[in-house]
Amino acid sequence: MEVFVNAITVFVLAMFIGFEVITKVPPTLHTPLTSGANAISGITIIGALLSAGLQMTTLTTILGFLAVVFAMINVVGGFTVTHRMLSMFKRK
Repeated sequence: MEVFVNAITVFVLAMFIGFEVITKVPPTLHTPLTSGANAISGITIIGALLSAGLQMTTLTTILGFLAVVFAMINVVGGFTVTHRMLSMFKRK
């Protein structure tokens, strides 16, 4: 039961931190879809870091590491696409 309570606590804190981080981003920097995808990826990164860091089994460590890598690719790609989109609207 203690493990379950700890897992729920970490999950709720990760949701709260993810929400707070994403709501602090100015709307002019992201389109709604990109910021939503980055919010989900940010929460995924937190969960994946926890999964990889606990090192319960080799499989969970490997899957956690892969989840961190793929979520980071998604976040960086989202920021890159947003930057390119915003640069299209700048005056030359």
